[in-house]
Amino acid sequence: MKKILALLSIIALLSSCNSTTKKTEIMKDETKKPSQAIDTTTPKVIGIGGIFFFSDNPKEAQDWYSKNLGIKMNDWGGSSFEGRNIDNPAEKNTLEWSLFKKGDAYFAPSKKEFMINYRVQNIERLVENLKKNGVTILDSIATYDYGKFIHIMDTEGNKIELWEPAKEQE
Repeated sequence: MKKILALLSIIALLSSCNSTTKKTEIMKDETKKPSQAIDTTTPKVIGIGGIFFFSDNPKEAQDWYSKNLGIKMNDWGGSSFEGRNIDNPAEKNTLEWSLFKKGDAYFAPSKKEFMINYRVQNIERLVENLKKNGVTILDSIATYDYGKFIHIMDTEGNKIELWEPAKEQE
Protein backbone atom coordinates (compact mmCIF):
# COMPACT_ATOMS: atom_id res chain seq x y z
CA MET A 1 0.00 0.00 0.00
CA LYS A 2 2.86 2.38 0.83
CA LYS A 3 4.41 1.67 -2.60
CA ILE A 4 1.14 2.54 -4.38
CA LEU A 5 0.76 5.79 -2.41
CA ALA A 6 4.39 6.67 -3.14
CA LEU A 7 3.89 5.91 -6.85
CA LEU A 8 0.69 7.99 -6.96
CA SER A 9 2.49 10.84 -5.19
CA ILE A 10 5.32 10.72 -7.73
CA ILE A 11 2.87 10.64 -10.65
CA ALA A 12 0.92 13.57 -9.18
CA LEU A 13 4.13 15.49 -8.63
CA LEU A 14 5.39 14.85 -12.17
CA SER A 15 2.06 15.74 -13.76
CA SER A 16 1.87 18.97 -11.75
CA CYS A 17 5.41 19.89 -12.87
CA ASN A 18 4.45 19.23 -16.46
CA SER A 19 1.26 21.29 -16.23
CA THR A 20 3.18 24.09 -14.51
CA THR A 21 5.67 24.09 -17.37
CA LYS A 22 2.84 24.19 -19.90
CA LYS A 23 1.11 26.99 -17.98
CA THR A 24 4.36 28.95 -17.84
CA GLU A 25 4.89 28.47 -21.58
CA ILE A 26 1.31 29.55 -22.26
CA MET A 27 1.71 32.56 -19.97
CA LYS A 28 4.93 33.51 -21.73
CA ASP A 29 3.16 33.32 -25.09
CA GLU A 30 0.21 35.34 -23.78
CA THR A 31 2.47 38.07 -22.43
CA LYS A 32 4.19 38.59 -25.75
CA LYS A 33 3.02 41.82 -27.27
CA PRO A 34 2.15 41.80 -30.93
CA SER A 35 4.46 44.06 -32.89
CA GLN A 36 2.92 47.49 -32.87
CA ALA A 37 4.02 51.04 -33.34
CA ILE A 38 5.61 52.60 -30.29
CA ASP A 39 3.41 55.29 -28.73
CA THR A 40 5.39 58.51 -28.75
CA THR A 41 2.49 60.94 -28.55
CA THR A 42 0.80 60.27 -25.20
CA PRO A 43 1.99 62.89 -22.72
CA LYS A 44 3.58 60.86 -19.91
CA VAL A 45 6.73 59.94 -18.01
CA ILE A 46 8.75 57.32 -19.89
CA GLY A 47 11.69 56.90 -17.53
CA ILE A 48 14.06 58.44 -15.01
CA GLY A 49 16.26 61.07 -16.61
CA GLY A 50 18.35 61.97 -13.60
CA ILE A 51 18.94 61.81 -9.88
CA PHE A 52 20.35 64.89 -8.21
CA PHE A 53 21.12 65.40 -4.54
CA PHE A 54 22.85 67.77 -2.17
CA SER A 55 26.30 67.24 -0.76
CA ASP A 56 28.25 69.23 1.83
CA ASN A 57 31.32 68.85 -0.37
CA PRO A 58 30.45 67.77 -3.92
CA LYS A 59 34.07 67.41 -5.10
CA GLU A 60 34.96 65.17 -2.14
CA ALA A 61 31.79 63.12 -2.64
CA GLN A 62 32.48 62.78 -6.38
CA ASP A 63 35.97 61.52 -5.59
CA TRP A 64 34.54 59.05 -3.06
CA TYR A 65 31.95 57.70 -5.54
CA SER A 66 34.61 57.44 -8.24
CA LYS A 67 37.18 55.69 -6.02
CA ASN A 68 34.81 53.37 -4.15
CA LEU A 69 32.02 52.66 -6.62
CA GLY A 70 33.80 53.24 -9.93
CA ILE A 71 31.46 55.98 -11.06
CA LYS A 72 33.25 57.85 -13.85
CA MET A 73 32.69 61.60 -13.60
CA ASN A 74 32.19 63.67 -16.73
CA ASP A 75 33.32 67.26 -17.40
CA TRP A 76 30.37 68.84 -15.62
CA GLY A 77 30.88 66.85 -12.40
CA GLY A 78 28.22 64.22 -12.78
CA SER A 79 27.92 60.86 -14.43
CA SER A 80 25.84 59.56 -17.33
CA PHE A 81 24.57 55.99 -17.20
CA GLU A 82 23.57 54.74 -20.64
CA GLY A 83 20.91 52.16 -21.36
CA ARG A 84 18.56 51.05 -24.10
CA ASN A 85 14.81 51.41 -24.39
CA ILE A 86 13.45 47.86 -23.99
CA ASP A 87 10.61 48.60 -26.43
CA ASN A 88 12.96 50.23 -28.94
CA PRO A 89 16.52 48.90 -28.53
CA ALA A 90 17.87 51.31 -31.15
CA GLU A 91 17.01 54.16 -28.75
CA LYS A 92 19.81 54.99 -26.33
CA ASN A 93 18.82 56.62 -23.04
CA THR A 94 20.90 58.16 -20.29
CA LEU A 95 20.31 58.60 -16.60
CA GLU A 96 22.17 61.62 -15.28
CA TRP A 97 23.58 61.50 -11.75
CA SER A 98 24.89 64.65 -10.12
CA LEU A 99 25.74 66.22 -6.78
CA PHE A 100 24.95 69.82 -5.93
CA LYS A 101 26.40 71.94 -3.16
CA LYS A 102 24.06 71.80 -0.17
CA GLY A 103 21.65 74.72 -0.36
CA ASP A 104 22.09 75.25 -4.12
CA ALA A 105 19.19 77.31 -5.44
CA TYR A 106 18.62 74.86 -8.31
CA PHE A 107 16.33 72.77 -6.07
CA ALA A 108 14.35 75.83 -4.84
CA PRO A 109 11.64 76.24 -3.80
CA SER A 110 11.89 72.63 -2.57
CA LYS A 111 13.48 72.16 0.83
CA LYS A 112 14.34 68.53 0.04
CA GLU A 113 17.84 67.09 -0.28
CA PHE A 114 17.19 65.60 -3.72
CA MET A 115 15.50 66.17 -7.04
CA ILE A 116 14.44 63.62 -9.62
CA ASN A 117 14.41 64.33 -13.33
CA TYR A 118 11.80 62.34 -15.25
CA ARG A 119 12.22 61.65 -18.96
CA VAL A 120 8.92 62.47 -20.67
CA GLN A 121 7.35 62.50 -24.08
CA ASN A 122 5.17 65.24 -25.53
CA ILE A 123 6.15 67.77 -22.86
CA GLU A 124 3.87 70.51 -24.23
CA ARG A 125 0.70 68.41 -23.88
CA LEU A 126 1.89 67.04 -20.54
CA VAL A 127 2.24 70.61 -19.21
CA GLU A 128 -1.25 71.44 -20.49
CA ASN A 129 -2.60 68.42 -18.59
CA LEU A 130 -0.67 69.36 -15.45
CA LYS A 131 -2.08 72.90 -15.54
CA LYS A 132 -5.62 71.51 -15.92
CA ASN A 133 -4.97 69.32 -12.87
CA GLY A 134 -3.84 72.30 -10.77
CA VAL A 135 -0.18 71.21 -10.55
CA THR A 136 2.24 73.98 -9.58
CA ILE A 137 4.35 74.85 -12.64
CA LEU A 138 7.51 76.71 -11.61
CA ASP A 139 8.74 77.99 -14.96
CA SER A 140 8.21 77.81 -18.71
CA ILE A 141 9.47 75.10 -21.02
CA ALA A 142 13.11 75.84 -21.81
CA THR A 143 14.68 74.38 -24.95
CA TYR A 144 18.35 73.45 -25.31
CA ASP A 145 20.35 71.38 -27.79
CA TYR A 146 19.82 68.32 -25.57
CA GLY A 147 16.10 68.72 -24.98
CA LYS A 148 13.24 70.58 -23.34
CA PHE A 149 12.88 71.14 -19.59
CA ILE A 150 10.31 72.38 -17.13
CA HIS A 151 10.05 72.24 -13.34
CA ILE A 152 6.99 71.40 -11.26
CA MET A 153 6.18 70.73 -7.59
CA ASP A 154 4.48 67.60 -6.30
CA THR A 155 2.07 67.52 -3.35
CA GLU A 156 4.93 66.72 -0.94
CA GLY A 157 6.95 69.83 -1.81
CA ASN A 158 9.43 68.01 -4.06
CA LYS A 159 10.69 69.94 -7.05
CA ILE A 160 10.57 67.70 -10.12
CA GLU A 161 12.40 68.31 -13.36
CA LEU A 162 10.70 67.08 -16.52
CA TRP A 163 12.92 66.50 -19.56
CA GLU A 164 12.01 65.62 -23.12
CA PRO A 165 15.28 64.64 -24.80
CA ALA A 166 16.10 66.17 -28.17
CA LYS A 167 15.35 63.74 -30.98
CA GLU A 168 19.04 63.01 -31.63
CA GLN A 169 19.46 62.20 -27.88
CA GLU A 170 16.91 59.37 -27.98
